[in-house]
Amino acid sequence: MILPDRGRSDAEILGELDALRAGDARWQDGRTFGLVFDGGPEAREIAERVASMFLHENALNTAAFPSLARIQADVVAMCTDLFHGPAGAAGFMTSGGTESILMAVKAARERARAERGVTTPNIVLAESAHAAFHKAAYDFGLEVRSTPVDSGFRADPDAMAERIDDRTALVVGSAPQYPQGVIDPVPELARLAESVGASMHVDACMGGFVLPFMELAGEPVPPWDFRVPGVTTVSADVHKLGYAPKGASVIVHRTKELRRYQTFVFDDWLGGFYASPNMQGSRAGLPMATAWAVMQRIGRDGYIDLTRTTIATARKIADAVRATPGLRVLGSPDAHLLAVAGDGLDAFAVGDALIARGWYLDRQTPPDALHLTVSAGNAPVVDTFLADLADAVAAASGTRATDRSTDYSTLD
Repeated sequence: MILPDRGRSDAEILGELDALRAGDARWQDGRTFGLVFDGGPEAREIAERVASMFLHENALNTAAFPSLARIQADVVAMCTDLFHGPAGAAGFMTSGGTESILMAVKAARERARAERGVTTPNIVLAESAHAAFHKAAYDFGLEVRSTPVDSGFRADPDAMAERIDDRTALVVGSAPQYPQGVIDPVPELARLAESVGASMHVDACMGGFVLPFMELAGEPVPPWDFRVPGVTTVSADVHKLGYAPKGASVIVHRTKELRRYQTFVFDDWLGGFYASPNMQGSRAGLPMATAWAVMQRIGRDGYIDLTRTTIATARKIADAVRATPGLRVLGSPDAHLLAVAGDGLDAFAVGDALIARGWYLDRQTPPDALHLTVSAGNAPVVDTFLADLADAVAAASGTRATDRSTDYSTLD
């Protein structure tokens, strides 16, 4: 395509976009286990109304848009409260989990350099930690020291202790980790970080809007947040189980002093003083405002209800998988993430059969497995999914998928 000589009509533009969307995953129907999460019609409606209000606002300079400064402060404060942050905790909104992780790694590097004189830093993490930590280490020049998980797919403190030294800038724990949905032993990892003066980041991008409400609903949840001494940063995505539109995440630092390591400051430019707490310069106000609005619309009780529905749905699926010959659930998931592997069946062949029936699930390895991020939007169609899963298992029996790819994202 080239830029048209003359502007096209609204009808042409909207018609073509509708046609382009025809093959997209049907998240609106609860048929995706990832990527987009539906908090219900009220959350969708307020998000769409607020999106039009803040479509053009820019958070590059909140002096021009003080509404966005207030919105960001409010979202961070609400998250800080959920994560039991102490007085003086501070943070920023970001565009998503990857950017929150990037900023946590950058802040840890800067802290290690400023407070301990570390010039060749390393980051110690389990092989289950999100790939964004590897991206951040590559971008910011840290050595990655990856360790095996234990038999239950959790980070192994003993293995990590062997890799930590006086050049460690950051120790990573996940709550829960993405691949198998288990929570790492955060207290043990935080003690390791403290022993060398390193930062400790808890990646709660998946669990930040689930675990607090599980606990409020009376579910046992292992310690993972700022109540754990030594935890210095926590990240959480409002656009996952916070049910806000895409582009909204939060990173919270234990203190405002620690937060300053996140911000880049430059004062040797003909354009004047420049400071940025994010990877971006210009930042869209729309996702910030819609996150604020959705959190306000759902409220604490609403999130508890959505979480109860989510966890009940995830457990129903896990129980059905465990009762299905040829399939197994990997590990003992703590919340809403499930990995379904073959136990005599090819998991990817089962996945192909589910795709043919209109379901979207991620694929991962090792071992070969289907990945489900369950949310409240899946609850209305869970029985249909389980019936189709049974049919898919029958269809996949004795077959092997030819496509073995496990692309988490695309390069095209």
